[in-house]
Amino acid sequence: MWTWLDERGRAFGSLWTRNGRWWWERRLVIADWLYAVLPLPFSGLLQLASAASDEVGLLRGLPATALAALGGANVLAGLIGAFAIYVLPAFWAAVTVLLRRVDPRWPMITAFGLLALFGNFVPAAIALYSYAVYFSNRRILLGWLAAQSLAMVAAYQATFLGHFFLIIGFLVMPLVLGLWVGTRRQLIDRLHERAERLEREQHLMADQAITAERTRIAREMHDVVAHRVSLMVLHAGGLEVSTDDPRTVETAGLIRTTGREALAELRGILGVLRDDGAAAPTAPQPVLSDLDRLLAEWRAAGMVIERHETGDARPLPGAVQRTAYRIVQEGLTNAAKHAQGAPVTVLVHRAPDRVEVEVSNGPAPVPAGSPAPRSGFGLTGLRERVVLAGGDLTAGVCPDGGWRLRAIVPTDTPAGDEEAAP
Repeated sequence: MWTWLDERGRAFGSLWTRNGRWWWERRLVIADWLYAVLPLPFSGLLQLASAASDEVGLLRGLPATALAALGGANVLAGLIGAFAIYVLPAFWAAVTVLLRRVDPRWPMITAFGLLALFGNFVPAAIALYSYAVYFSNRRILLGWLAAQSLAMVAAYQATFLGHFFLIIGFLVMPLVLGLWVGTRRQLIDRLHERAERLEREQHLMADQAITAERTRIAREMHDVVAHRVSLMVLHAGGLEVSTDDPRTVETAGLIRTTGREALAELRGILGVLRDDGAAAPTAPQPVLSDLDRLLAEWRAAGMVIERHETGDARPLPGAVQRTAYRIVQEGLTNAAKHAQGAPVTVLVHRAPDRVEVEVSNGPAPVPAGSPAPRSGFGLTGLRERVVLAGGDLTAGVCPDGGWRLRAIVPTDTPAGDEEAAP
């Protein structure tokens, strides 16, 4: 016995799991039919009770007297008349319940008529409850409550206290229950909407974080890896032309060729990682105090560099120092790529409210044999960095055929920003 019940329960649970979504999507339609069919017997009994009483409803039993006289002459005509007057309105009220979520006027008007004429309060209770659940116009709801209350007073001959309990029990209580269900339903809908909105925002923030991280990685690869590889290629080229050992020349040429291929592959990687227009936070480490080391590396590679620093040597914000360092680094890298052997001038001027950084080089002494691979992201990323810092960057060809890179970065740090680095 228990095994059979357990098997039936499992089968029912499996059926509900498979068809639960179907039932859930049609739950409101099913509820409409239940509200229309289940109260129908009670509504029909109240209709028939009004026929047997001469104290309920505005008709006060007049149709029943007329039908009795008609039934004495023709029984069939009396039965048809009784069905049309007392039973058919109950079915019509059940039909109008199906429209309670679409057009509540039909249930309300039908309920008002049945309550006033026959004292049938079942449709009125359902109509008020349904309007309170699915509609939010409280003024119209109060108007219908007042109309149904007047119909209740007109239909029943009772004292003031009796009318009070009738209205409270059969009209106000369903309305209050409907208000509670409707408020809870709105709250649940808003919570679902809020959860969906938060989920969408979370996915959007995750996508933005991924894009920003890809951009940051691409920028750091260009700032660090490309710089180091360019420096390696320059060292290898210098070694290739300054030694007489054939084996060393061959090895230096191999290093230089491999470095150029690495730069070309790096360009492809940057194109995959970088998303133009994305403003990603960056956190490069070097600052202006590291310029000596940077210039020493390029001078060791054979580059002639002249450095000038003017202005007030006061502490600057760390973000400004890192931006200035990247400007100098990018300018030296571009000079090494496109103007090998040309002298380079680095100028850093510290004004009271800004820092001006300029990297310029003269024309290349001899045409380059094979141009270095270009990623196209160096100046673009540098311009984004300077614009994010509130500055401006310009780059272009000089009249003598050289190249100049100049940037102005403001040093005014808003409240709450990074403190000035020494």
